[in-house]
Amino acid sequence: MKMRWILPALISAVVLSGCAGQTPPPPPEEALIVVGISQVGAESDWRVANSESMKAVFTESSGYRLLFEDAKQKQENQITAIRKFIQQKVDYIVLLPLRETGWDSVLQEAKDAGIPVIIADRMVDVADESLFVAHVGSNFRMEGEKAVAWLEDYARFTGKETLNIIHIQGTMGSTAQIGRTAALEQALKNHADWTLQIRLDGDFTQAKTYEEVKQYLSEQEVPPEIDVVYCENDNEAFGAIQALEEAGYTCGEGGIAVISFDATRNCLTQCLNGKISLAMECNPLLGPLTAGVIRILESGGTPEKEHYIEERSFTKETLTEEMIAARLY
Repeated sequence: MKMRWILPALISAVVLSGCAGQTPPPPPEEALIVVGISQVGAESDWRVANSESMKAVFTESSGYRLLFEDAKQKQENQITAIRKFIQQKVDYIVLLPLRETGWDSVLQEAKDAGIPVIIADRMVDVADESLFVAHVGSNFRMEGEKAVAWLEDYARFTGKETLNIIHIQGTMGSTAQIGRTAALEQALKNHADWTLQIRLDGDFTQAKTYEEVKQYLSEQEVPPEIDVVYCENDNEAFGAIQALEEAGYTCGEGGIAVISFDATRNCLTQCLNGKISLAMECNPLLGPLTAGVIRILESGGTPEKEHYIEERSFTKETLTEEMIAARLY
């Protein structure tokens, strides 16, 4: 591992020790830790906040030089970005993968080049887990299980003997989609009185979800009875609510229970207003955790393989306007 800015910083401290009040100069360019980040895109409010968290942490004033590549929702762009980072001889690669599969070859190239790879947000499915040093993100299956547990309580509290559910999935093959879908599928097996009316592909976007729900409703001869819409992120919830309300449905209290994942500020506002019944947090602020893994590696340590970020759930009863105003995303 090459020498970093720690030594120059110590030298600067000695030189300036007799110059009280002077600010030490920033570390020289060659001493910065170079981090290449391959981001999925900017498909949702969550993703934008996630990118901003990374950019806020990996700054030159903190000892880093950041190379940031937006893949625009295409895995091939991410693979190209990783190979570019390898050619640029970055010190670390942070991959926020579009989907779980298809990474073995390019991550092997990074390993062969001696560049540690950190997986952030979604996970990768590779034959050799030594191809990445750590994963930083959410436990998506647990998020789904907590949402299902709330739904079980909701059914008991409202006295609903049956639940008619519309399921809107996120980007197929992504870890968030896999975990949240698996939790609902298990619940459907456990509850014979829960009916899956249809499963739609929302791709984690508001526009596509709106069109998918609108088309589904328009194809029904009789307006279907809908009790629950299980949306795998906030933007899908926004699109679903728009389409449902245009079709004459009521979302929230006295109507359809909308479950959403992410809990961005806009989602929490709609939750407090009663349109979204449950907001499961998926914390996008992964920059500090990612930097923590790099600090461990820089010190010669071995980080834990999994680093899960703290998350909560919200309902109208647990929210306040002050909580929403203090939200960072």
